[in-house]
Amino acid sequence: MLLCMNCSLNQQVKFHETIVAEGLMKRAVFLDRDGTINIEKEYLYQAAEFEFIPGAPEAIKLLNQGGFTVVVVTNQSGVARGYYTEEDVHNLHRHIAVELARSGAHVDEWLYCPHHPSGRGSYALPCNCRKPLPGMLHEAAARHNINLEESTMIGDKLADIEAGRAAGCNTILVCTGYGTEEKQHAGPETVVCDDLLSAVKYLMKSSN
Repeated sequence: MLLCMNCSLNQQVKFHETIVAEGLMKRAVFLDRDGTINIEKEYLYQAAEFEFIPGAPEAIKLLNQGGFTVVVVTNQSGVARGYYTEEDVHNLHRHIAVELARSGAHVDEWLYCPHHPSGRGSYALPCNCRKPLPGMLHEAAARHNINLEESTMIGDKLADIEAGRAAGCNTILVCTGYGTEEKQHAGPETVVCDDLLSAVKYLMKSSN
């Protein structure tokens, strides 16, 4: 539900307050893709090379069953660099969705940033969606009435953690992908779990 652009600011504020008061805002879990859901492979875009990290489909199914809105937020600078196209990204996400469905799991929204400062043409323009900036999380929040303060960002890089914190979310760093190396630079306040499944189980336990 999006706020009407014709409403006054006061009306929009009251509408937002009503949503919060009535408990209508959703809790979400934002998931990085490469190194968190699937095995890290540099500039992955071909379905034939895609592999789930063990336990990832089960983790997403648990989130679905727990009533969380599941949003994938992934940097895809390979588009800006000319390694693959935006259509390739969409095709891979469709493939992942089919594979998740085999396990009874689904992702509610797939968001990606195709930009990079050293990219080509319009993809090199400054953006607010490339993590560690929180643009994708804010976009998802607007589309799905997500309460960011009650939501969690899970990823294998500190850029994921920084994006989550910038959006006001809780965060969990996983030790798959680049996580084992990244955790060496994480502060003591950073929650660290072995993988996505253990992170989701931790989240479920702590949110009860």
